[in-house]
Amino acid sequence: MGNYIIAIDGPAASGKSTTAKGLAKLLNYTYIDTGAMFRAVALAILEENIDYQNEENLNELLNSINIEFRLIKEVQNIFLNGVNVSDKIRLPEVTKLSSIIATYPAVRSKLLELQREFGKNGRIIMDGRDIGTVIFPNADFKFFLTGSTRIRAERRWKELNDPNVSLEEIEEDLIWRDKNDSSRSIAPLQKAVDAYEVDTNDMSVEEQVNYLYRIIEDKR
Repeated sequence: MGNYIIAIDGPAASGKSTTAKGLAKLLNYTYIDTGAMFRAVALAILEENIDYQNEENLNELLNSINIEFRLIKEVQNIFLNGVNVSDKIRLPEVTKLSSIIATYPAVRSKLLELQREFGKNGRIIMDGRDIGTVIFPNADFKFFLTGSTRIRAERRWKELNDPNVSLEEIEEDLIWRDKNDSSRSIAPLQKAVDAYEVDTNDMSVEEQVNYLYRIIEDKR
């Protein structure tokens, strides 16, 4: 298959990452999790205990950190300054802060630069909130995954498998994130006009992957 850039957007827990990973494996493409990149920045802020609302402090941090992806036993891992932080970036406090700093121009500018560098040679699948609208508006294929808040919350709850976190808490957090992601002034969550919209409510991961794959096969 050609050197395509494939963009997958959608709200939190809509199945973007899992579907993107499965599709990347099927196509033998590189998968880039942009959400993990924002989480890595959020983790760096928390670990360094910096005042991220101070522009000078934030810029200094952004200029000093290194983010990279490495495939380990066929699983994509994210490294922050040479340290594997794939598990740490899933902590609730990191998730919350990542959604907040996603509205900061300095953070978006830094990561946009990195994301476009990752995708310059094609053969990538990138998922996030604004891949098809901002990062790669000329992507060869664009998909927008959707799903009800309740079903998305159930997916995230099962994924976390943490008895200390309730389904209701996760649902409330998703409602907050949806509102925050959709209403921000910079690169809000929205469907690109030329994106295929995919309702994942009644689809398994395998069905989602195969559905996107068939569209690519039919259109290429």
